[in-house]
Amino acid sequence: MLKLPDNLPIIPEIIDGLPNISGWETEVLSVVNHNSPVFLPKTNLSLDNIQSGFAIALHMHQPTIPAGYDGGLISNLQYMFEHQGEGDNHNAAPFAYCYSRMGDFIPELVHQGCNPRVMLDYSGNLFWGLRQMGRNDIINNLKRITCDPTYQPYVEWLGTMWSHAVIPSTPIADIKLQILAWQQHFAAIFGWEALARVKGFSPPEMHLPNHPDTLFAFVKALKECGYKWLLVQEHSVETINGQPLSYKHLPHRLIARNSQGETISITALIKTQGSDTKLVGQMQPYYEAKTLNKQQLGDVLVPPIVSQIGDGENGGVMMNEFPSAFKQAWGDMVNHGGGKTGVVGFCGTEYLELIEASGCKPEEYTACQPVGQHYIWERVASDNIQPEGVENAIFELKQTNPNFHMDGASWTNHISWIKGYENVLSPMYELSSLFHDKVDTLLVDSTTAPSLTQQDNYRQLLLDNLLLQTSCFRYWGQGTWTDYAKEIYRRGEILLDKL
Repeated sequence: MLKLPDNLPIIPEIIDGLPNISGWETEVLSVVNHNSPVFLPKTNLSLDNIQSGFAIALHMHQPTIPAGYDGGLISNLQYMFEHQGEGDNHNAAPFAYCYSRMGDFIPELVHQGCNPRVMLDYSGNLFWGLRQMGRNDIINNLKRITCDPTYQPYVEWLGTMWSHAVIPSTPIADIKLQILAWQQHFAAIFGWEALARVKGFSPPEMHLPNHPDTLFAFVKALKECGYKWLLVQEHSVETINGQPLSYKHLPHRLIARNSQGETISITALIKTQGSDTKLVGQMQPYYEAKTLNKQQLGDVLVPPIVSQIGDGENGGVMMNEFPSAFKQAWGDMVNHGGGKTGVVGFCGTEYLELIEASGCKPEEYTACQPVGQHYIWERVASDNIQPEGVENAIFELKQTNPNFHMDGASWTNHISWIKGYENVLSPMYELSSLFHDKVDTLLVDSTTAPSLTQQDNYRQLLLDNLLLQTSCFRYWGQGTWTDYAKEIYRRGEILLDKL
């Protein structure tokens, strides 16, 4: 059973109006770094009579913007409520309901004898924004299915980057800060025990870095922060030989090799197909799973899993069609196997713990790597990997292969998070560099590190640094959103002088 470290403090969710994103890093790492199973002791599923399964995740996010009273930081959701006549801001109330409704759906289905499963991915911005708006009703509804032992086995939270930063263009030094900030904020809201159960990670926009050093830093940070697996978009990875994945419904082993020749790996569940909320909104993963049968994985025959994630609030399908489709699918399962045999729903960690308990070994999962990396490793001698050789290979490839890039890959490959956004990226990298120049030497001293990260000025500066990396400032085009980014940079620059 899961055992927490002794004498963990109760930590506040909000400190002087700011989200609690720093100051208890030691406690966070002591809680998340364990190997105890989190679903296995409570699951009501047994692999013996399961043909196949599926796992769905709902991604929820609202950015933080400097658009409140006197330029204060507020949630974009709050702005939507306050400016109903602009764009699609009339959807503010439906969006708010979408953030809350799983707290109604799961208990309702459980009490009807169904066996539902759902994974939830909420950005730190969204958590903070809901609390800023006084929407305690939403937070409390989420607490119900997170902390109540009656409903907790049906719900899995996925970790993510606190401010919805796309990882390939996030400064490497800030990847772990983003991950830790989300973990600490989550613990402050839902408690340490709930945090200890967060073992899967959902990268914003399913954006996977393919630069060797960025990927290595990302996977290393995930493992140092206690994560066991991450969700990966199928088109963002390839086999070690550079081929598309041959079978996507079994776990893989994502290999990260850096320019020093170091290698690290982590389990990946493969999100199939592209970005289309209809896939989750109409419960397509369940119906696809019906067409699948058990597969050989190492020495074990296991049910395959169809993994999908979609925006949980965005678009008419999710707002209007998903509730009935979600409930209908679980009801259908009850009528075809009682919801526990045949085709079933899993949470990601639950599935991995079940198959590993049956004899599967993560080190035997089929290896994969980010798409395009085989071009690099074909040009670098495996027994002499050096940073200069890797960078030379990347430079040559960019000159000779018009399709080669190191921007990573995501479920929105028609959008670049880099091209055309130098006016956001340059300040973003500069603020990060200035931040680390200022604080890293202070953090080396273990006697001052905890007190520094608990200081208001540090927390505000860290917040500005993380907020500037929010993907939305590069998603909505030039204009208002890039202006928001410039303002956050300006404020961060001022704070640097106060630290």
